[in-house]
Amino acid sequence: MLKDKILVLDFGSQYTQLIARRVRENSVYSEIFPYNAPFEKILDFKPKGIILSGGPSSVYSKGSPIPDIKIFNLGIPILGICYGMQLMAHLLGGKVAKAAKREYGRAELIIDDDSDLFSGIAERPTPNAQRQAVVWMSHGDRIEKYPEGFISIAHTDNSPVAAMANKKKNFYALQFHPEVVHTEKGREIIKNFIFNICGSKPTWTMKSFIETAKHEIKEKVGNQRVVCGISGGVDSSVTAVLVHEAIGDALTCIFVDNGVLRHDEAKKVELMLKKSFHMKIKYVDASERFLKKLKGVKDPERKRKIIGNEFIRVFEDEAMKIMNVSFLAQGTLYPDVIESTSFKGPSATIKSHHNVGGLLKKMKLKLIEPLRELFKDEVRVLGRELGMPDETINRHPFPGPGLAIRCISDITKERLAILRKADVIVLDEIKKAGLYNKIWQVFAVLLPVKSVGVMGDERTYDNVIAVRAVTSVDGMTADWAQIPYEVLGRISNRIINEVKGVNRVVYDISSKPPSTIEWE
Repeated sequence: MLKDKILVLDFGSQYTQLIARRVRENSVYSEIFPYNAPFEKILDFKPKGIILSGGPSSVYSKGSPIPDIKIFNLGIPILGICYGMQLMAHLLGGKVAKAAKREYGRAELIIDDDSDLFSGIAERPTPNAQRQAVVWMSHGDRIEKYPEGFISIAHTDNSPVAAMANKKKNFYALQFHPEVVHTEKGREIIKNFIFNICGSKPTWTMKSFIETAKHEIKEKVGNQRVVCGISGGVDSSVTAVLVHEAIGDALTCIFVDNGVLRHDEAKKVELMLKKSFHMKIKYVDASERFLKKLKGVKDPERKRKIIGNEFIRVFEDEAMKIMNVSFLAQGTLYPDVIESTSFKGPSATIKSHHNVGGLLKKMKLKLIEPLRELFKDEVRVLGRELGMPDETINRHPFPGPGLAIRCISDITKERLAILRKADVIVLDEIKKAGLYNKIWQVFAVLLPVKSVGVMGDERTYDNVIAVRAVTSVDGMTADWAQIPYEVLGRISNRIINEVKGVNRVVYDISSKPPSTIEWE
């Protein structure tokens, strides 16, 4: 399954993960290493080809990221993208200089050679016309002179060398970003590289992944037992089903009701995993315990830490009751792994994350992370292969601290009840309008303010609900969803009429960045 691999070296581009995902879309396995990965590690990976990502640096600046130059002696194809192109030119004897005019955004690429990398990318409008394609540029440097053995295979008005190639060594480089959707035939360019130039075969499929993962889990666990904390979210649910497929009743799932779950959350999880997949689930109602700890806490970071720490204590209490437990299964995804190994180090903490990592040392548990090679969209595909219902697979992300960070300021049973009722209405109307699967995330937020209203000829002074809905691919960036006015109108009307204590509904039209998806 992993014979035909493509390695992506990360130089700090915001699009690096997208490169790996574009490769995987073609059923070819791809991983991301930091640019300074040891040469021995690259050798052990045995890639069929290497892609050098873009990045914010200039190759001629002091301290710019440089990989081990021995990668150019491996005898395998290499594709440089943006900074990766400039790096290739710089290291192999070409010349890179600051462009007189910075090139950012849409550009018309004029293709001079369409025999391999650009094969089938653009048609000639007339017999004598040049082949052109729309691409996405983002650079301030350009190639002034390409290295010996290279030729220019495309240009733009601003970049005389917008793409170059050394066909003898199978080295190719692009000044633009083929991985972004704005480059109209970018997927085809990457496909040409991995199949036509690298000679990879499409062996990376979810069916093959499942069989390999099940075998590895069985081998690792042996006759011991595994616990898995489930929340009802996609990641933990898919993890639980996959591990259960491998070891059956040796897995025990623990569902902790922390008091800040959505309406009927526990029932839905139990119905899906217990009844549909016949899994052993321990339901623990610790809501009073959590709410007592959260009483009077307004700061969102304190809320997160309290919930995370208390979850570990409750989970530990329950896990200790199970004999012969040696493993903890977690739904860690590949973006988490990438972030922890980025050449920049772990990213700045915007907000802490809810996890059970503290259990490992305390209980001497070993980790099973069967999804650590997968992106979110691949997890959903995996869930379908495992026969999981669409309602679970397509479920919008839900934060570990739950409604605690959507109930701004104080958390009380009364405020949580208002939020739950409003949230049910929001989701109901979005689903009725056929918008649920078109939106990345939609939910209600209870604000810590009250407003004046008039209901039944009487003055009211009640709560305000904010509705948040965003579109996104992976949650890293997001735009506010342009929900039709009539749908927003129905949501507002129902919340004000059906949820006692609310007299105003507002809609959040902030994008990420600068805002985050959640309010806290």
